[in-house]
Amino acid sequence: MEFAILKEAMARVPGPVVVVTMVDGTERRFGFTASSFVSVSLEPPLILVCLGKEASTHPAFQAANTFMVNVLAEGQEEVARRFSTSGVDRFAASDMMPCELGLPGLPDAVARVACSMHRIVDAGDHSILIGQVESVYVGNRSPLVYANRLFSRVESPALARDAR
Repeated sequence: MEFAILKEAMARVPGPVVVVTMVDGTERRFGFTASSFVSVSLEPPLILVCLGKEASTHPAFQAANTFMVNVLAEGQEEVARRFSTSGVDRFAASDMMPCELGLPGLPDAVARVACSMHRIVDAGDHSILIGQVESVYVGNRSPLVYANRLFSRVESPALARDAR
């Protein structure tokens, strides 16, 4: 199997842009950008997000009891880039505030989903973090999406109507 062609094919699949955050027992904050975020179940309410095992944040999230998924809005590309860059203080911009469950969240995100860790599933070079949803915030901004290695926005008449 040629991995480059699979990687190219998957780049064509639009995905949401999320920043996943958590706080460890010493109040140290961790976060990463992901585009693999989906609902798994409504009863019980479960979501999943995938994290590469080589990511610097992987050990912290493996030990996490809770985490927050921040669904980014159009115009938040810089946040996505910052949380996907290694070797920088991802929280230096001070745009993350304590939100649901006291977890770092973007006040102007499209949505925030605060979870308790339900299970971590081994999946090749990634771990699948399955969270049980504890609290949800829903805004009315247009979501940021990622496809063909570019950020874009979703045009939605319903969102435009809600924003009026």
